[in-house]
Amino acid sequence: MLIHPWDAPRDDAEWQHWLAAHDFGQLAVNGPSGEPPFVQPLHFAYDPERGEAITHLARPNPLWPALEANPQVVLSVVDDYVYVTGPWQAEPDGPPEHGVPTSFYAAVQLLCTAHLVDDPTEKAALLNRQVGHFQPEGGSATVAAGEAPYGRLLSGIRVLRLEVTGVRAKFKYAGKRSAEVRDRIAAGLAERGGPRDAVAREHVLRRREG
Repeated sequence: MLIHPWDAPRDDAEWQHWLAAHDFGQLAVNGPSGEPPFVQPLHFAYDPERGEAITHLARPNPLWPALEANPQVVLSVVDDYVYVTGPWQAEPDGPPEHGVPTSFYAAVQLLCTAHLVDDPTEKAALLNRQVGHFQPEGGSATVAAGEAPYGRLLSGIRVLRLEVTGVRAKFKYAGKRSAEVRDRIAAGLAERGGPRDAVAREHVLRRREG
């Protein structure tokens, strides 16, 4: 992912705050030699204090041999994306039709070492952490090895503990454009009011003022 200086996060807090509100992404795993990579959509629970993300997949998933062969993976999250029309991006001293259309988006890629977990007790503990993230209000039974209702299901899944070794983050929201152009883009997004336009506009204004 190309990250220009004007699209880079201001600090770690910026991407961490954004990622805290996003827990669905795609896990990219190197495929066997001569074959394309695997890309697995999944929910995950990211723990910045531990520096890891937790997820799980069904045991028949074809990713497992690839992960065992090469545990270096990328967990990719992309959201807040919109299409920006060319005239919105035109410079003030040029004709609107010469503006260049583009895409705006926020993206965080966690570079990870994958640790496969098969021990039932350890799997249960990690699953309880993941469920606790998604259901902080409770409502589900605790996962415990060998105990109902979930103990018998543990053999059908494998847990992934993704140790984060690096981060690539990008907020592509007209960072290199003049204040006048960014204001025009923000106004255009507000007027259009399409899906994700409001949150993209917030990024444009926030990074303009930062």
